[in-house]
Amino acid sequence: MKYTTLIFCSLLIVFGIFASVYALTGFDLLWAVTAGNRIAYRAVLSLSGAAALWLLFWLIAFRPTKFLS
Repeated sequence: MKYTTLIFCSLLIVFGIFASVYALTGFDLLWAVTAGNRIAYRAVLSLSGAAALWLLFWLIAFRPTKFLS
């Protein structure tokens, strides 16, 4: 479970970098990485959605920010 969370966190960081490159330059880095393949592009986007849902579950279930106050 720890490795799944670390992998999904790193994926979301990479997708965030791709999104910021697209927002700042207009160049879609994710489209370039998937070589223009629409199916691969959508698969990677769905993977980012699954990663976000996993991290939401992890934050609700384990409450890592409980002792920050």
